[in-house]
Amino acid sequence: QAQLVESGGGSVQPGDSLRLSCAAPRRTTMWYTMAWFRQAPGKEREFVAAISRIGSRTYNVDSVRGRFTISKDDAKSTVYLQMNNLQREDTAVYYCAAAQPGNAAAVASSYNNWGQGTPVTVSS
Repeated sequence: QAQLVESGGGSVQPGDSLRLSCAAPRRTTMWYTMAWFRQAPGKEREFVAAISRIGSRTYNVDSVRGRFTISKDDAKSTVYLQMNNLQREDTAVYYCAAAQPGNAAAVASSYNNWGQGTPVTVSS
């Protein structure tokens, strides 16, 4: 399976911004649906956002509320998650995942390739 490597996590204060990156093997973002999920301590993994091979975006509106933006650079085979106005409830490990096109974008079981995750901590 293609290796996905996340980066960009860290510890920030409420209201701050972070940009997560997910580096994938060459051409992965051109052929697969790419997504970000997150898992907070003691909670189930949660869908955050996805972007299709043609650039269509899907968001977990309840969690993201217009604060997060998913994007990709096919030339770099990298997916990004820009997170603005971070809140304490955004604290989680954020995972990048890849799925065959046509699978349900917001469902974790659609994805058969996952990165190791990058932690994000929001606290004052």
